[in-house]
Amino acid sequence: MFLRDFISVLGGEAIGEVAQPLLGVGTLECATAQQISFLANAKYRRSLALTQAGAVIVAPADRDSSNLPRIVVDNPYAYFARVSQLFAPRQSHAAGVHASAVIAASAKVALNASIAEFVSVGEHCVIGEHVRLGAGCVIGDDVVIEANSELVARVVVYAGCQIGARTTIHAGVVIGADGFGFANENGVWLKIPQTGRVVIGDDCEIGANTTIDRGAIEDTVIGNDVKLDNQIQIGHNCRIGDHSIVAGCTGIAGSTTIGQRVMIGGAVSITGHLSICDDAVLSANAFVTKSITEPGMYSSGLPLMPHREWLKNAAQLRHLDEIVETLKTVAKEIRKPGTST
Repeated sequence: MFLRDFISVLGGEAIGEVAQPLLGVGTLECATAQQISFLANAKYRRSLALTQAGAVIVAPADRDSSNLPRIVVDNPYAYFARVSQLFAPRQSHAAGVHASAVIAASAKVALNASIAEFVSVGEHCVIGEHVRLGAGCVIGDDVVIEANSELVARVVVYAGCQIGARTTIHAGVVIGADGFGFANENGVWLKIPQTGRVVIGDDCEIGANTTIDRGAIEDTVIGNDVKLDNQIQIGHNCRIGDHSIVAGCTGIAGSTTIGQRVMIGGAVSITGHLSICDDAVLSANAFVTKSITEPGMYSSGLPLMPHREWLKNAAQLRHLDEIVETLKTVAKEIRKPGTST
């Protein structure tokens, strides 16, 4: 593709033109003359000066930072994502049902759906137009999967769950397993039947080995355009609003409500029955124990430091309560009449 091809499809302003067609994308450090790269962070301007890329995507502030053929747009990173999609279109799969698949007689499977090896589809399921069920997927009874969604491989969807259109679910995901609901009676744990569903919206992506528990009574709901990384645990009755994104190894306890456009970093822990407002940002390893009502960035935990320094700080933390009590005593003495400061 030439720059003019990108402009005709995606818009933007082209400055110059490549001498030969571009065949793909690359980083500033590794791109070749037949690849296009991008600059989205000013700290990489040195790499822009040294890149061997055939063309680059830059913001208006970097219009004159390079003599390479370039596309100028307000959001270079998003534009680069769209360019990457042009070079890597979604893989197409032949329609039909593999001979080893087991499809219940009452299931409705679109004729142009693609059902791979060893797939199991339960009673009364609805599998929409151009849906792809990869090898080894297990779909329980009464599941609905809407058009153009793909379950890559070995995905398990429990009975009654619903998956929207154009959603991608990666290998090993489990949707609709029982939530962790137990009541204690005289030291014995009694299981609470989990009778809700998981309802997933349109245009979502769910990373490998993520688990989303079904609701205890009401549904667990994942909104539209939600992106979940690998190995995330979402408890029963959680609700995640549209356009939110969650990084890997995060755990969200049950009955938590997360608003729209929320960004959650990796390994965040969220206790249950909380609300997180729209446009909140939780940095990696944050430990959330109370609701968040104001947009903005939130962090917790100690950043990395040399081990010896950490040992010293940890030793002081062990005596923090004693230090506070000592300071209170000193403050009282200072406040006494006639005490010199």
